[in-house]
Amino acid sequence: MNVSYRWLSDYIDLSGITPQQLAEMMTRGGIEIDSVPSRNAGVSGVVVGYVKTRNKHPDADKLSVCTIDAGTGEDLQIVCGASNIDAGQKVPVAMVGAKLPGGLDIKRAKLRGVESQGMICSARELGINDKLLPKEQQEGILVLPEETEIGRDILDVLALNDSILELDLTPNRSDCLSMLGVAYEVAALTGLPLELPDPSKDLFATTELTSDHVKVSISATELCSIYTARYIKGVQIGQAPQWIQNRLIAAGVRPINNIVDITNYVMLEYGQPLHAFDAAKVAGGKIEVRQAVEGEILVTLDDQERKLEPQMLVIADAEKAIALAGVMGGANSEVTASTTDIILESAKFEGGTVRRTSRQLGLRSEASVRFEKEVDQARVRAALDRAAGLIARYASGLVTEGIVESEVSTVEPVKVELSLYRVNGMLGTELSSLEIKTILSRLQFEADTSGDGSWTVTVPSRRGDITRDVDLVEEVARLHGYDEIPTTLIEGPTTAGSLTKPQAIRRELRKIMTSAGLQEAVCYSVTSLQRTTLFKELSGSAKPIALAMPMSEERSVLRTTLLPSLLEAAAYNLTRKNNDLALLEIGNVYHSDEAVLTRLPQEKPRAALLLSGNRRLASWNRSAEPVDFYDAKGILEKAFERFGLSGKIAYAAAQPEGFHPGRTASITIQTERGTESIGFVGQLHPELQREFDLPDTYIAEIELTPIYEYADSQIKYRTLPRYPAMERDIAIVVNRDVSGGALTEAITAAGGPLLESVKVFDVYTGDRIGNDKKSVALALVYRHGDRTLTDEEVTEAHALVLTQLEQSFGAELRK
Repeated sequence: MNVSYRWLSDYIDLSGITPQQLAEMMTRGGIEIDSVPSRNAGVSGVVVGYVKTRNKHPDADKLSVCTIDAGTGEDLQIVCGASNIDAGQKVPVAMVGAKLPGGLDIKRAKLRGVESQGMICSARELGINDKLLPKEQQEGILVLPEETEIGRDILDVLALNDSILELDLTPNRSDCLSMLGVAYEVAALTGLPLELPDPSKDLFATTELTSDHVKVSISATELCSIYTARYIKGVQIGQAPQWIQNRLIAAGVRPINNIVDITNYVMLEYGQPLHAFDAAKVAGGKIEVRQAVEGEILVTLDDQERKLEPQMLVIADAEKAIALAGVMGGANSEVTASTTDIILESAKFEGGTVRRTSRQLGLRSEASVRFEKEVDQARVRAALDRAAGLIARYASGLVTEGIVESEVSTVEPVKVELSLYRVNGMLGTELSSLEIKTILSRLQFEADTSGDGSWTVTVPSRRGDITRDVDLVEEVARLHGYDEIPTTLIEGPTTAGSLTKPQAIRRELRKIMTSAGLQEAVCYSVTSLQRTTLFKELSGSAKPIALAMPMSEERSVLRTTLLPSLLEAAAYNLTRKNNDLALLEIGNVYHSDEAVLTRLPQEKPRAALLLSGNRRLASWNRSAEPVDFYDAKGILEKAFERFGLSGKIAYAAAQPEGFHPGRTASITIQTERGTESIGFVGQLHPELQREFDLPDTYIAEIELTPIYEYADSQIKYRTLPRYPAMERDIAIVVNRDVSGGALTEAITAAGGPLLESVKVFDVYTGDRIGNDKKSVALALVYRHGDRTLTDEEVTEAHALVLTQLEQSFGAELRK
């Protein structure tokens, strides 16, 4: 927002406060000012001159010799090369001795033998951005209005003796997107009185009624809360007065004609966008605020054809759409030089719909910026009256009696409770009730005392950013002065920072697995619909969650398992000759039982690993060793052991989809709720290996939530054993379908407290023991923590183990 210092001075007497001082004051008050450039780029000695005569140069076809009255009492002879110079014009004249931007000094000169006593200037030569001038003034010398006073300093005429405050507003301070909003802010910061314009001034109404010419209605009641209109007859289209053009240019808005310029002027002044329609082009004199029809076409004022969609809000007459509500008017109702009667609108449109329409069409305007941030509904009628009055004065319009409007909802001022204790407690100050109430009055907030040291504050609708007491505390801090807030020590209980249990477990798990040689991968959380059909047992009944705006077909749904992402990463590495892979990912998967989401999906934390290639490379004295199932299982066992879960974890042969049917195990955990499945470990199915062009690959994926619940994230230490252990090896013959895990579980239960460990160290199958049998060799270690065991004690415990094996599995000692 560019704010003219001179324009701001219309509302507040800023005598004694320079633009730079005001900028510093506003910045300290929370409204940051980026810069304060002067509109005068180095002009002096330039006045308004009247071209009395224009004659062709005797020796140059493109030069003219002009006689100029510059108000000095003597005519000047000036040679000019502009093609648009003509007698009867009033133009900027740089006198001899004048200075222009770029260090140009004006001196007497002879051009092709003819003396020139100065220079007739263009807008660019005066340092004005000519792109902000009306199109007819962008070329050649600058032609001034006929009523301009001869001899007057051009700095006053064009308001170049002004400074611009460039406001860098935060999104919550949309109230300062208007001159009146900035004036309220400056009045509060300085304590100076505020003088607001009278919107009814110059509002000369005819005896005709507006309702006889215009009817308005709102169909899209959720997207427009109020729509008002006035009817103005007999307007004369022309240039706006110079002072209005000056202020528009200072704000970075290009003047067009008096009607459009006045609507833009009022938009900048009140923060309320307006639009003028040519009344003759509004069919039936009826205006309806409705949503667009599918496939509806509107050519906007920039001559671009726009295909509208049903969610867009339009202004329509009895036959067609005539404007995009809050964004831009339509060319089919544009005010042109032949316009005589206009319909002037002022409304409040819902900010979200304006934002979506503007973004979808790539069409952003000064109006849409203000509507997106929500305009003040209390100013809708005032801005309409202000613009109508200016049109009556500067476009000779006759304003019909009354306003036609449709209002579907009203806005009540927000009331907020505030206490002295709350203010001083949050700011660390010792402000008195009087000081706080004075600050609230400077903000023009009504504060009613509701108790000892507390108030009920009525917030005007122009300050939509204030809804809670903390917002009012911030206002008090701003106006009291941030520099005046004392530095105080932090009080209250302190809590030492620490990791939560899940965070500690994830960090330790990452450390364990990377120590085992795995490298962590960070993959996309989005994948293709086809990938979500892999590993169905890991996905369960989860349905794919589609993205509203996917970046590609391969990244169109949220992943339900981690493994497909790791397989893609492995395939990517293998194509680049990185053949020995050990990857890890710890991340979330997203599960929902809904095809169309009505609630947020579950985010399930999981860990996955992938091994492929060799665990050890070949060298001169040994061959390469490829990874196998037990590498993947061993890494998981190491992690489970670290978290104290070894006794609760069990493995069983399984055939889940996507895994090798004979080289895969399910992983379960014993909990208070019973046995829960937490994942699988095994070899990738050969068909998937071929699909991803991978060699033998071993994978695992586990749920982390049960690990978080039952793991012990703290390391527990125990003393080294002081007494010797006694070992017993046994080889038993059992049926082939008996798993090693079942045997070790039974031995652990039967061995009692003396059994320290049991481990399978050999398995034999062959004709010598039968096709349906196998021999399993196990090593058992017995130890007592406080004394040396005797042979009799170990023999007794060992006998219990053998009895248990015989009873549970029909095991026989191998002979």
